[in-house]
Amino acid sequence: MQTPFNTIGIIGKPSDPTIAVSLTALYTFLKQDQYTVIIAKDSAHFIDNRAVKSCSIDTLGQHCDLVIAVGGDGTFLAAARAIVKYDIPLIGINLGRLGFLVDISPNELSDKLRRILQGHYTEEKRHLLRTKIIRDGDIIHEETALNEVVIHRWVTPSMIEIITKIDNVFLNSQRSDGLIISTPTGSTAYALSSNGPILQPSVPGFALVPICPHTLSNRPITVSENSRIEVRLMRAIDARLHFDGQPQCDLHEQDQVLVTRAEQKIRFVHPPGYSYFAMLRGKLHWSEMH
Repeated sequence: MQTPFNTIGIIGKPSDPTIAVSLTALYTFLKQDQYTVIIAKDSAHFIDNRAVKSCSIDTLGQHCDLVIAVGGDGTFLAAARAIVKYDIPLIGINLGRLGFLVDISPNELSDKLRRILQGHYTEEKRHLLRTKIIRDGDIIHEETALNEVVIHRWVTPSMIEIITKIDNVFLNSQRSDGLIISTPTGSTAYALSSNGPILQPSVPGFALVPICPHTLSNRPITVSENSRIEVRLMRAIDARLHFDGQPQCDLHEQDQVLVTRAEQKIRFVHPPGYSYFAMLRGKLHWSEMH
């Protein structure tokens, strides 16, 4: 079966030299099958080959038909944000610990990846979040996230106070350590550890999950993916906004955080036999007998 994959990009975890063996094995495997391979510049030095082609992670997508992320979920998330605007698919090879997003382990590389490159795979599209921070009427920062947007207190023990509106309609006010706004993809990440719901990826909604709320009746809620979510900081001493676990911007009192569905979707490629529910059972150790 013919596939559209001719030029393949590789993104590794740049701060982890232990990926060198897996990165080199992947590069060698693809070159042996006559693919053009381009490595993200910040991880190309792990491959001992002067002929390696490289470019920045932000421009990799414009040169490739497919990108492979080698690492854990953090590497996969960084890769997704970098290539989403190019509308090309993404595969994950798991060198991390839990790995909800990365499907292939290193010992399965040659078999599963070859089958994908031969055209035996399933593809799905996942929504992302687009966030704007508005201060004194001006947009001071914009960012895209695949897993979640998190507003939370930073170095102070004091709670923050926020007001949340959905489509300009008042939802609630709360005092808490913060608020997670999660996609279905991110529902198995930080939101899960804060007792948020697990959302099947096809569920058309986003979860709002409070972090350690002062009022215990303040519970997670799922809203439509078409919603316009507005969070206003009423009291925010050392508050900060994170995207997919990466700190991005300090927040001030009266700042507005506007969150909507991003226009672009990220394309995931899964190997044959992939099942979301089987993945959950394996990662969360469901159905085990003790």
